[in-house]
Amino acid sequence: MNNLTSHHSESSIITLNAQVLNDLLIEQKRAYNRLPNASYAERIKRLSTLQRIIIKYQDDFATAINQDYGNRAIGETKIGEVLTCLEQIQYYKKNIKQWMKPSKRHIALIHQPAKAWVEYQPLGVIGIIAPWNYPLLLSVGPLICALAAGNHAMLKISSASYNFGKLLEKALAEAFPKELVCVINGGGTISDAFSHLAFDKIVFTGSTSVGKVIMRAASDHLVPVILELGGKSPAIIHQSMSLQDAAQRIVAGKLWNAGQTCVAPDYLFLPRGQSAEFIQHYKKYVKALYPSLKDNQDYTSIINDKQYLRLQHYLEDAQKNGAQIIEINHDNSDLSTTRKIAPTLLTHVSSDLQIMQNEIFGPILPLLEYDTIDDVIEFINARPRPLALYYFDYNKDRANYVASHTHSGHFGHNQVLTHVAQDDLPFGGVGASGMGKYHGPEGFVSFSHERSMMSNPRFYSLKYILPPFNKSIHNFLYKTLLKK
Repeated sequence: MNNLTSHHSESSIITLNAQVLNDLLIEQKRAYNRLPNASYAERIKRLSTLQRIIIKYQDDFATAINQDYGNRAIGETKIGEVLTCLEQIQYYKKNIKQWMKPSKRHIALIHQPAKAWVEYQPLGVIGIIAPWNYPLLLSVGPLICALAAGNHAMLKISSASYNFGKLLEKALAEAFPKELVCVINGGGTISDAFSHLAFDKIVFTGSTSVGKVIMRAASDHLVPVILELGGKSPAIIHQSMSLQDAAQRIVAGKLWNAGQTCVAPDYLFLPRGQSAEFIQHYKKYVKALYPSLKDNQDYTSIINDKQYLRLQHYLEDAQKNGAQIIEINHDNSDLSTTRKIAPTLLTHVSSDLQIMQNEIFGPILPLLEYDTIDDVIEFINARPRPLALYYFDYNKDRANYVASHTHSGHFGHNQVLTHVAQDDLPFGGVGASGMGKYHGPEGFVSFSHERSMMSNPRFYSLKYILPPFNKSIHNFLYKTLLKK
């Protein structure tokens, strides 16, 4: 069983079960109710504390995540997770004072001289369920939003992130009392019990199928949810686009974390007849970034055997059904003992292949050719709405056409992946790729209750329009405000 160590006593060990989780939630709710609207100064203090702990443990976090993966590039963790979290904290510290201010609203004529405004009230206790692919960014990222909005939080770490989870538990217990922030590790019954707790909001990042399970569990207590899911994010290259430029950017985004990124390009549309040239450019940039694979610590492994075998099964299914597999392994490394999968392109791909039906989440990129952009738009719109859609073309009007005729959580023009690290952009999906947003001001609002407020002065204007409805004021209102 996994253990939760009390913030106040390193030797106090609690065996986790559903009752203990519920008791922790009750303890957090009681603590929240003692200070239900943390001041600006208190929120800044909490964010600064989190900032210091991330800086202190940054190398340990990178090492722990590397251990969980078998090989996870240290640079990917430092840049993609540690640095991104620190920049997000700075962004929130800079902006929350303004966001906390009440928002003045309009009062209709007959209700004058009342006043109306919106106050942004903390929700209470947030449940954060993080995945294994970016365990620091996708646990601490929502935590930053939660703390900035004045909430308490319980973090559930994926059981696949065993070493990281234990370290984060230790680090955050050092930073915060457990009634403010606590980390829960473990899988199976612990995960199930966590998703059924009566939080004030749940944030889940993971697959669409598990997202449905989380939403059903949350419905027991009518807990609102933010679901950051995945799906198949397409990329499109226009016939006028430099294939070299596009290949360089797609390689960088597709192979970051070995493709184990929810917003990685999942499949690519190329103008008919341009696949061969694109493949050559793709190979060149793979070699520039990863000249070797087996002993290259910059090239990340697949997280575990389950995910590795899933990807191998996709490749076997594709090959059996006529797809051509192009493995890019410049030094011909034997990767069979590493759980690494070489960067791979697929051609002659049909839409009924398993790899075209499911999110890939690996360094494999199917290539499809098209005749017209409208054909591509029709293909994309016939499928679940993706988390991201990427379009490569230096013509802005054509890019706007594609954007306005499709739906996706994000539309990327001549870029992939990097929008996740933009603090002032909301992040989230649409339809099957998710619901709700965080990051940016939307993150603050998502973790707040937008409480409507209205105040009437001593003078009570509504008395003049109360029954009986045959006064001169009524005739005036009918003639002026209800005129046909």
